[in-house]
Amino acid sequence: MKTEKLDGLEIKLVHTVPVDELQALYQDAGWWQDNYKISDAFLRQIPEKSALFAGAFWEKKLIGMGRALSDLCSDAYIQDIAVLSAYQKLGIGTLIVSFLIQELKKRGVDWIGLIGEPGTLSFYEKLGFRPMKDHIPFKLE
Repeated sequence: MKTEKLDGLEIKLVHTVPVDELQALYQDAGWWQDNYKISDAFLRQIPEKSALFAGAFWEKKLIGMGRALSDLCSDAYIQDIAVLSAYQKLGIGTLIVSFLIQELKKRGVDWIGLIGEPGTLSFYEKLGFRPMKDHIPFKLE
């Protein structure tokens, strides 16, 4: 798919998206397993309860997403940046992250972090992110 075919691309903040399209993004990104017992109600909460949820829409179809978890006054974490495989390598992920950064800064958020998957270092460095020296991400097990 060529970039000029995406002239109708729209990235906007939303509180709802079609559940099947959201699930398709998670599946395409490899973040979903068929044995997950996740309800439509749970999936609807992801955009509703995120501080910011940016959807990338082409011809009204959700083809990409990103979200921020934040207090919307000082700190934020960007996560779940995903673009359907058929639309990757067109700069859509960069547009989503840049859009979220801009929206967070508009709200006065001055500390923005994220945890990238292996192999994404150069993508996020191009957007201004740097590894945090002397910090280790932790997950409750």
